[in-house]
Amino acid sequence: MAQHPDPEETRVGTAEREEAARLLADHYSQGRITQDEYESRVLAAYEAMTRRELRPLFQDLPAPHPVYLAPRFEPPPFAQPVHAYQQQAVVMPYSPKSKIAAGVLQIVLPFGIGRFYTGHVGLAFAQLAVVVFSCGIGVVWPMVDGIVLLANGGTDAQGRRLRD
Repeated sequence: MAQHPDPEETRVGTAEREEAARLLADHYSQGRITQDEYESRVLAAYEAMTRRELRPLFQDLPAPHPVYLAPRFEPPPFAQPVHAYQQQAVVMPYSPKSKIAAGVLQIVLPFGIGRFYTGHVGLAFAQLAVVVFSCGIGVVWPMVDGIVLLANGGTDAQGRRLRD
């Protein structure tokens, strides 16, 4: 079985040292450490060569801590290795509703009809109420909403992107 290197002995670079110094400055600005403590810890952070040397600088402080000092999840030996930067992609299906239809309905019938079409009933009733109670001046809101729907698309009531 192959020996994994100790993560505490991983060498740190300039970016890690600067992140540690920035977070120490945040703790100093919050009054958690004194100026002398801040200066000595920042100096130690810039002199650190490994994660083991940076960890004690944050041991007595609450979050935030540098991300690279967070405890790592150790997968079971039979699991495939997963790197920290990998995330599972979430693919949402498209809505059966059209963004063009929603946008045109919002512009042509500016009473929230396009939002009724997409299933956003609460927003549609709000737009309808604004138009009615403002004696027609409130049509600007649904019309602008229709233009935004045409330009950027939107979602239906289930959070799915509208089709082109």
